[in-house]
Amino acid sequence: MTTADPVAEPSAPAPDPADSADPAVTAVTGTTARTTSRLTFAGIATGNLLVLLDTSILNVAVPDIQTSLHPAAAALPWTVDAYTVVFAGLLLAGGVIADRWGARRVYTVALGLFAVLSVACALAPGAGALIAGRALLGAAGAGLVPASLALLIHLHPDPARRTRAIGAWAALSGLGAAAGPVLGGGLVELGGWRLVFLVNPPLAVAALLLARRLPTPPVRGGRTLDRPGLALSTAGLGLLTFGLVQAGIDGWGAPAALLPLAAAIGCFVALAAVERRSATPVLPPALLALPKVRAALIAAAVSCFAYFGGMYQLAVWLQRTYHLAPFDAGLAALPMAFPVCVMPFFTGRLVARHGPRPVLLTGMCAAVVAGALLAGAGGPHPPLPLLVAAELALAASGTLSIPGAAAAMAVSAPAEYAATSQGALNGIRQAGSALGVAVLGTMGSLGGSGYVLVGVGALAVLSLGRTGE
Repeated sequence: MTTADPVAEPSAPAPDPADSADPAVTAVTGTTARTTSRLTFAGIATGNLLVLLDTSILNVAVPDIQTSLHPAAAALPWTVDAYTVVFAGLLLAGGVIADRWGARRVYTVALGLFAVLSVACALAPGAGALIAGRALLGAAGAGLVPASLALLIHLHPDPARRTRAIGAWAALSGLGAAAGPVLGGGLVELGGWRLVFLVNPPLAVAALLLARRLPTPPVRGGRTLDRPGLALSTAGLGLLTFGLVQAGIDGWGAPAALLPLAAAIGCFVALAAVERRSATPVLPPALLALPKVRAALIAAAVSCFAYFGGMYQLAVWLQRTYHLAPFDAGLAALPMAFPVCVMPFFTGRLVARHGPRPVLLTGMCAAVVAGALLAGAGGPHPPLPLLVAAELALAASGTLSIPGAAAAMAVSAPAEYAATSQGALNGIRQAGSALGVAVLGTMGSLGGSGYVLVGVGALAVLSLGRTGE
């Protein structure tokens, strides 16, 4: 009796569920894929929510930090602003690194660092340690944002679905900006400023668990890294933001503001010279040659100038005028913050249907309307409906232009530059935000801020009007 050779014996191939004639199998497979995609999307959005949450959640905790740590007067603002300066300075570098070494790897590492550094900030024994921790948090955030958008773009290759997904991403991420002042105020009143940082680790762990099946965008590891360009762009953006923040603290004539601003200009001049000779420039000319990319950069800068500058000035003005508690000050920002959680869902659909240009133009016009309303807010106690109308106009500008610019950049930029383009977009957004806070925050009246917004918004409308599709 002989035994059959199991290797030689033919075997039937395993059935492929995709080839099954059973519609129930196909439906289950499709449902599983959609569920996985939604969970991955939720993980990506949650990671970005962390970054936006930390841009605003600590603002209402500054008085408690002053009471607890007794920092020097010049150091106190930097417990908040160290995050913004480093975040803005490293955004372009974060995009280049994500494109070169992999958006998935950069995203997961940055998310883990964000959780660990948040705990370190909560345990900071003094103002110096807190400022250092906030700066390192900014570096982690600079890795998260462009990498998250590159992952989102790869998750949705179809342009129409991609723009809708970016609108939803912006809306869910906007929960951070909306919840930051209210959540921060509640936590400060509950147990002090240290509780503010303990919100981040659970959210970071949740984001990692939700995004376990992250996509893997293409990596440009074979290309030479433009180290001089990367260093100059990082230094220029960091010095620019530092100078703008310091101008808001000490005034525009202070050496602490003028010197870094002058150094930033020098870095940008040197960067332009270096990039002309570089074979692989840090910001590829192919991006800036695209009209939609230029329009996105203009709209992002102006809308962040108006939205975040206006939010900062109104928050400070309302506290000084009406002597609001931290939690009440957070609630007063809801007319500006709440639409950020809703409108971007519709912005993505508008961009997919009509293209980015009319959406961005409408956002810039809303900034002009907000400026006109603030310019009419005369007297120490202007009518509350007028202020609410101005806040809603600023919210319209932000919720149309910011996600609209991200969607325009995602559709227009080549896939291999997905993270680089989003890093550039978010870098100019942060510079616009810092400039808005520095300029509008130093204005003596709401009326003066209104005239500035009208002028800046009108210039943006003219610039976008000349930028074709």
